[in-house]
Amino acid sequence: MSQSGLAAAVERLEERGVDERAIRVFSHYYEQLEQGTSGLIAESDIEPLSEVTSLEQLQATQDERREALSRTAVVKLNGGLGTSMGLSGPKSLLEVRDGRTFLDVIARQVLALREEYGVEVPLLLMNSFRTRDASLEALAAYPELEVEGLPLDFLQNAEPKLRADDLTPVEWPDDPELEWCPPGHGDVYVAMLASGVLQALRDKGFRYVFLSNSDNLGATCDPTVPVWMAREGIPYVSEVCDRTANDRKGGHLAIRRSDGRIVLRERSMVSEEDDRFFQDTERHPLFHANNLWVDLDALDARLTDSDGVLGLPIIVNRKTVDPSRKDSTPVIQIESAMGTAIEVFAGSRALRIPRSRFRPVKTTNELLLLRSDLFAFDELSRVVAQTDRRDPRVDLDDHYTLIDDFDERFPAGAPSLRECTSLVVHGDVTFGAGVRCVGDVVVEADEPRTIADDTVLHDSLEESPAEVGR
Repeated sequence: MSQSGLAAAVERLEERGVDERAIRVFSHYYEQLEQGTSGLIAESDIEPLSEVTSLEQLQATQDERREALSRTAVVKLNGGLGTSMGLSGPKSLLEVRDGRTFLDVIARQVLALREEYGVEVPLLLMNSFRTRDASLEALAAYPELEVEGLPLDFLQNAEPKLRADDLTPVEWPDDPELEWCPPGHGDVYVAMLASGVLQALRDKGFRYVFLSNSDNLGATCDPTVPVWMAREGIPYVSEVCDRTANDRKGGHLAIRRSDGRIVLRERSMVSEEDDRFFQDTERHPLFHANNLWVDLDALDARLTDSDGVLGLPIIVNRKTVDPSRKDSTPVIQIESAMGTAIEVFAGSRALRIPRSRFRPVKTTNELLLLRSDLFAFDELSRVVAQTDRRDPRVDLDDHYTLIDDFDERFPAGAPSLRECTSLVVHGDVTFGAGVRCVGDVVVEADEPRTIADDTVLHDSLEESPAEVGR
């Protein structure tokens, strides 16, 4: 390997018009990649993080919350296409329930905040070059969202995919756009700087930004958090949840032994021999929700000092240039995670939050939960649980992975899950209207079948509508 690969990549970045600071970040990671940096965090180098402040412990008056909210902006990561669910456009335009898409819900949540507190809370999307046009077109339905002097979005940077064999930019004439990829959501910081959004927010008097994924509808902007940050001079906050067996593969925070800093360890940063420690929910009891709060003054100072290079840990993502073709050229995508910035700011804190602030939709399993009678929207467009019970485990097989197939098999909507402990479906099964799941339900079918309207399913048994109530 030589500098020729980096030179070719930089040339492509310059031709595309990528900001010089983003190019410096890419070059920083490229050099690490050449040197064989893995980005792994060894279990022996960290101590578990367990005792953290809880959101319920924080106290603030309504006036304090209003003042803090008046200086807080909301940024949603909106670069995903949802290809794993068979979507061809932005994932945030998927209908989640009651005819509303992710973007509909997000827009209404922000507008409700404005009305509740009487302050102008900006909403900004970090779009990718593949999601921008459709997402902005969808937000046009909410013209009142615009804040004078601020855009509705800024673009995530793009970088060339690198051939895995020699680290030169890959060529794919069949679809040249597939030669490019986003550099992970850790790019949000330099993207805010390069786009001018960071300075525009500070010029208008905004001090804090709340960052979260657009597919996590539980991640609403709680002004109590920036009150806490201002009161105690905290530059950066990561929200964490109690970890269950279902979260054992998700990232967690830990304390680095060498300097006492809090660090984020994603699964991609774990060696095979340390994986058993990583998945140990008793040893590491909290998982990282990717809901972040950042002091914009602290961020600006750090980016200025480092010339845009925060130095977040590298993530080496190995794929094929065409994700739909496993026989296409193997490539490396250089990425970083925005949550790893917790180690950059001295005095960063973790904040334990209730599960209600973590409602992501990564698969159709989670989509079924959200569309069921387990949840509803309140008057502030927040996702509210309708029971005090733990969410049932849902396991739908490959017949339900893609959204069109999923919708086809639930033509009347999701079955009732309020009394359900778990639902496992293996086979091509279509659910009728009014189906109710009770307890641990397993549905198996060797050939296509339909569950009749008003059927009650429970404990692997089935009651016909006529038998219900006997």
